[in-house]
Amino acid sequence: MTFSIKTRQNAIEKMKRETLDLLIIGGGITGAGVALQASASGMKTGLIEMQDFAEGTSSRSTKLVHGGIRYLKNFDVEVVSDTVKERAVVQAIAPHIPKPDPMLLPIYDEPKATFNMFSVKVAMDLYDRLANVIGTKYENYTLTKEEVLEREPQLQSEGLQGGGVYLDFRNNDARLVIENIKRAAQDGGYLVSKVKAVGFLFDDQGKIMGVKAHDVLSDETFEIKAKVVINTTGPWSDKVRGLDEKEELIPQMRPTKGVHLVVDSTKLFVPQPTYFDTGKHDGRMVFVVPREKKTYFGTTDTDYTGDYEHPTVTQEDVDYLLEIVNDRYPEANVTIDDIEASWAGLRPLISENGGSDYNGGNNGKISDQSFDKVVDIVEKYQQKQVSRLDVENVLNHLEDSLAETKENPSAVSRGSLLERSDDGLLTLSGGKITDYRKMAEGALKEIQRILKEEFQREFQLIDSKTYPVSGGELDAANAEAELEALAQPGIEAGLTKEEAEYLAHLYGSNVTQLFEKIPETTPVEGLTLAETLGLHYALENEMTLTPADYLLRRTNHILFMRDTLDQVKAGVIAEMTRYYGWSDQQKASYTEELNQIIAESDLTTLKEGVK
Repeated sequence: MTFSIKTRQNAIEKMKRETLDLLIIGGGITGAGVALQASASGMKTGLIEMQDFAEGTSSRSTKLVHGGIRYLKNFDVEVVSDTVKERAVVQAIAPHIPKPDPMLLPIYDEPKATFNMFSVKVAMDLYDRLANVIGTKYENYTLTKEEVLEREPQLQSEGLQGGGVYLDFRNNDARLVIENIKRAAQDGGYLVSKVKAVGFLFDDQGKIMGVKAHDVLSDETFEIKAKVVINTTGPWSDKVRGLDEKEELIPQMRPTKGVHLVVDSTKLFVPQPTYFDTGKHDGRMVFVVPREKKTYFGTTDTDYTGDYEHPTVTQEDVDYLLEIVNDRYPEANVTIDDIEASWAGLRPLISENGGSDYNGGNNGKISDQSFDKVVDIVEKYQQKQVSRLDVENVLNHLEDSLAETKENPSAVSRGSLLERSDDGLLTLSGGKITDYRKMAEGALKEIQRILKEEFQREFQLIDSKTYPVSGGELDAANAEAELEALAQPGIEAGLTKEEAEYLAHLYGSNVTQLFEKIPETTPVEGLTLAETLGLHYALENEMTLTPADYLLRRTNHILFMRDTLDQVKAGVIAEMTRYYGWSDQQKASYTEELNQIIAESDLTTLKEGVK
């Protein structure tokens, strides 16, 4: 099956002619998850995304499938339990994407610290039970101060008490989106990028029966009719709801901006993801993560009211993160000139719910009485004097000594919301990337009900816990070995071990399609054979329409391969110009767009302002 600009036009023509069971507005992780489950269940499904898939928010996360151990600061057991269980499901259906990557938590003796050495061990033990990793190689352990510094010599030693290591997962957020999208297309869905919803279609009763859509590429406006329309546009949810001018719009979203910065690993080296308090006593924590010979760190968490399509990194963002990182790694002395790449993204937070967030949240503590109860029940559990149910009962009835405030952006809930307005529009908003499948599952049950009761259309939903994304047809329990085996034909055909394994981890079980093309593929000038194979696959099978689509979202060239980007981009632009038959004007336009994106990532304007 191909999924390209050719199938895009075919999908648009079919959406013009046919009445869909379901039209999804928004091609981030939430919409992609809904599309996969709807298409697999036999619903006639369409999806439109005004930008590239994942461009708005879902390619701009911290790139972890985070277990949320910080919730255990206040013993939010149910949240962590749900998160780690769902993370395991995502890892099972997309085993080539989330990868286990144990996290180091350095513990410092300072005011308002999230954990001390005692509480972090209690939290990690509880976390391991919830994640079901006790007795495995991923079981948590503690480190002395000396052992932490042996691992990370650049870490600040003053006040360091030791550390804890527990299981977490790294993620390729944009790849998770495109693999869901591709699977939905494989199962018959009509999915297109660069098509924007600009209005709704209404029946005689004033109910929504489709959308007016604008094709950004052709400048054509057309109608798409659908029995059910669902809005999965993340931070844009209120804006899409506002397209129905007759509906009273009560804003639900409160987006916050998160910024990440990338430096070379020779400047700041960490052997594994590291997670610590900011040291500013603001209740927030920061990640420092190794990735492809680079190190990135973040995130900020500030309210955002600017251009949703174009959040940017400000000098204030840079100053905040550099101050934290240089305080924790005083010998690194990272400056703005060391930053090789960056990204800013919006979190689709729902304003009406209070709750903890992995990067902030309730800055208060549980009461002393509640803490004593927890310590007592955990000790009894370890001595087999009480059951797990007894422990959970205590944890679920803790008294919080300080309520969260709405003024703190980090205290806004990451919870999700599914609502149907009077005009019939479904809106699925909020949530976090770990929960995308579960959110989609809840939405599909409601869509199934609406189609049956209002349109006499019955569908049997799939078991989405076991339904793999594109490229995910692997044994998740043995993913590393299977990916290594998948790489072998590539090595035998002439690729280096590093190249073949890189492609296997990027494309999963689909990598066989790339290796089959090796005999007939001549490397593009400026690109290796492996890069040429990846680019051709992306053009034919991943609806890669611009150089930025490929270099920023189908791959990580802009973010984590800055050293070779300038050489690679020339080859990519040349080959895409040939493939699409672009005119000189089109080539110049796409090149300028790409250069602007790279300059923003490089922080060129901020760096010039400093000099």
